[in-house]
Amino acid sequence: MKFLRNSRPKANTLRALLAVAVVVAPAAGCRSGASSKFKACSSVVDQDCYTQAASEIEYPAVSLCTLEACNDPLVSAAPHMLSDPTPADYRELVLEDAVRIGLQHSAVLHDLGGTVLRAPDATRTRWDPSIRETDPATGIEAALSAFDAEFTTSVFNEKNDRAINNQFFGGGTRILLQDTSVTQMQLRKRGVTGTEMTLRNLIEFDSNNAPGNFFQSAWTTKVEGEVRHPFLQGGGVQYNRIAGPSTTPGVYNGVLIARANTDVQLAEFEIAVRNLVSNLENAYWDLYFAYRDLDAKIAARDASLETWRRVQALYQAGRRGGEAEKEAQAREQYYRFQEEVQNALSGKLVDGTRTGNGSQGGTFRATGGVYAAERQLRRLMGLPTSDGQLLRPSTEPVVSQVVFDWEHVASEAVERRAELRRQRWRIRRRELEYVASKNHLLPRLDAVGRYRFRGFGDDFAHSGGNNGRFDNSLEDLTTGDFQEWQVGVELSVPIGFRQAHAGVRNAELHLARERAILCDQQSEVVHEVAGAVAEVDRAYLVSQTSYNRLIASREQLDAVSAAFESDKAPLDLLLEAQRKVAEAESRFFRSTVEHALAVKNVHFVKGTLLEYDGVALAEGPWPSKAYHDAADLESRRARPRKLSYIADRPEKVAQAPFDQIRASRPTPLPSPVDVPTLVPAPPANWPAPLSDGARALPPTDILRPVELKPVGYSEPLKRDPASAPKLLAPLATGSR
Repeated sequence: MKFLRNSRPKANTLRALLAVAVVVAPAAGCRSGASSKFKACSSVVDQDCYTQAASEIEYPAVSLCTLEACNDPLVSAAPHMLSDPTPADYRELVLEDAVRIGLQHSAVLHDLGGTVLRAPDATRTRWDPSIRETDPATGIEAALSAFDAEFTTSVFNEKNDRAINNQFFGGGTRILLQDTSVTQMQLRKRGVTGTEMTLRNLIEFDSNNAPGNFFQSAWTTKVEGEVRHPFLQGGGVQYNRIAGPSTTPGVYNGVLIARANTDVQLAEFEIAVRNLVSNLENAYWDLYFAYRDLDAKIAARDASLETWRRVQALYQAGRRGGEAEKEAQAREQYYRFQEEVQNALSGKLVDGTRTGNGSQGGTFRATGGVYAAERQLRRLMGLPTSDGQLLRPSTEPVVSQVVFDWEHVASEAVERRAELRRQRWRIRRRELEYVASKNHLLPRLDAVGRYRFRGFGDDFAHSGGNNGRFDNSLEDLTTGDFQEWQVGVELSVPIGFRQAHAGVRNAELHLARERAILCDQQSEVVHEVAGAVAEVDRAYLVSQTSYNRLIASREQLDAVSAAFESDKAPLDLLLEAQRKVAEAESRFFRSTVEHALAVKNVHFVKGTLLEYDGVALAEGPWPSKAYHDAADLESRRARPRKLSYIADRPEKVAQAPFDQIRASRPTPLPSPVDVPTLVPAPPANWPAPLSDGARALPPTDILRPVELKPVGYSEPLKRDPASAPKLLAPLATGSR
């Protein structure tokens, strides 16, 4: 800035710059007048004015249609709050509908980690595979475009007026006056073998004042064809499909590389969809548990309220059992459960169950809170935060025993897991790059051939007949009297091939790295499958134990209540029994949800979650005219002529596509299933084993799902302890 202030350009230069600025300013951009307001400061020394203008925050002029498209999900009612006395209106929701609605509103694949705000570039959308495929630099179409025919043309006119340092030029003329023109048209095509074919037309015009010219002005027309074919480096179908037109080691952007990159992106898109489906199911069961946990706490609160009222009546009557400390103790327990009910209804802003917290599919957190869990499910489903209704799950969790065949599940996980398929595509890309890198160890040996027809004349073209010799260049060209050809070879050998050897070694190291990562990933997947299968077994057995605990706590409460009525049990024992029932009921519903999520997580880790939830990925349809055009081109295409084995039979890049709809059907397990269980053997008429190596055992009475009934802040669920199922027989000594 100091140099600019000290320099003083000439007045003519300033006027020229001002003129350029006036011309360029109208086309400088498309900033609207509303967003480009600027008011000059009143004085040069008014630094505060300039400081304020420089520190202002401006907002971009986003298209109005873009803002209108975002307004629909923003139209939302006020969220449900704990202080709202209005009774809730419920909307029953099955798990299949939650997944379906979530996928319908998933242009951006939602997650629960706030990635869309923290790192929008890392957010997955449904456009990502198409963006990768249509990338003008690295996409498949970009790689194919390297083999498209290219037409170029140029026209150059030139005026020469110069002195010649030659006294004999033109009989003593020392001033050259010349008008020239060169017009060139060229059609160039690169073949899949690396051959470059060029068809070129040149038209030259020359008019000068040399006295020895045959014509004062002359035209020359050339039509030539040129072929350049690489025999060693850069030649062959395989290399050109891998590297494309690149001649630099390590820079490969052929059709096969672009295809591998596209399939890597497809695998990443599938991973994002799978995580979304998993999170939808996690949020669904989080909300289910929130309702059940609220039920248990409401029942405990109402029971403690009834106890408090009875003790308070004794306290007011001055009778035994109504001492002040007992009345305060009963009142404290009521408010304790009242606080838990409020927290279970509203919830706190903590993370719920989501993929990657503890396990790949998500470990159940059981944070509770109906309102918070419902908003989280709405977020994943793409619904407004509130629409006057509360979503309420109506699908019950799986309570039957599910047994997975370990060998089948482990092998299927290694085959079907999307992360492993993505890594295999990366290995395939590195293998192709390694093949291409070895091509650069060869010298460059190209065969070049050119054939040319020439025409010369006073004019370019003449429409009259009976023209003399060299009347016009176009007619002279058609006679074929002047033909030229050139045939040769061109050899280029870098001494030592240092760059080529470095490229091969680099490709080898990349390939070794990707293969090592795949091996470690497979080991990691097998460990994840082992943990998921063991979790299913643990969750099922714990669910039975927790229900036994629930029944025992209810029977204890009944016995203690009867003893308290007959004045044979203290108040402490009754309040403790009420707390145990509330805790046991909450723990039971937690264990059932853990079992449902454990079954889901097995499908997650073995790569079949989308099939498990009835989701399939498919490419959208093309425009109808595209199908007609493709059929027309295919009908007009001649049968290709086989040139060589390598051109006719390219190396296989991918295996056959996997049928997403077909569910895997492993060998059925032997019957009966030899696993420790707390339930009796299935009856003879029980259904056959399920798919995925799983066998459903009959639900026992103790695991009969409790019907999910409408609950509200002031409507506790009515349960009759007398109608509870009977206890299981205790386990034998030494059994599992």
